[in-house]
Amino acid sequence: MTASVPRLDALPEQFPVFPLSGALLLPHCRLPLNIFEPRYLAMTEDALASGRHIGMIQPNPAERDGDTGPALHRVGCVGRLVAFAETDDGRYLITLAGVIRFAVGEELRMARGYRRMRGDYAAFTGDLAAPEAPDGFDRVGLFAVLRGYFARLGADANWAALEQMPSATLVATLAMACPFGPLEKQALLEAPDFAARARTLLALLYIDTHGAAEDDPARRPS
Repeated sequence: MTASVPRLDALPEQFPVFPLSGALLLPHCRLPLNIFEPRYLAMTEDALASGRHIGMIQPNPAERDGDTGPALHRVGCVGRLVAFAETDDGRYLITLAGVIRFAVGEELRMARGYRRMRGDYAAFTGDLAAPEAPDGFDRVGLFAVLRGYFARLGADANWAALEQMPSATLVATLAMACPFGPLEKQALLEAPDFAARARTLLALLYIDTHGAAEDDPARRPS
């Protein structure tokens, strides 16, 4: 997770957006990206020249496409470009550090083939504070479900590293790294606080491991 806490008045009023299905960027987390399309190469170059901010957002297949491309979900996350490398074949390997979520305000005129928008941060100012898990968070229960989830995937995990993570880091890391579908990723992004995101994550892990059963965590009273 990132360490610095930016000021609200230092955030960009407008920024380029990278619509990418299945990609989740959360505040205080980092997302590596492989950039190869010409319009997104241009987007990266322009971001490097002016503030380094890029908004990650998912297309919304439930709505009609518009003049500028696929319809978008109403909430995304602004990240700051904190690492950049160019490959021999002309790709850019970048890393975005999540700063704050945004609601789509106004889509602006495209620039060099990529989309731009004005974002509304009003509902997400709490993202700027360092995340903390509330007392009583059930790590034991999360790990019990997580072990079954990884076993079903046939995947291994660095359990020692996961167990050493602070709870807020753990939940965010799992939300970003687990191969959930786009709608599930969007639900994790839009969860209003840590507790809601942790409940959503636990429910998704449980359903993917056991199926939608009467005793899954999503159906238990909170």
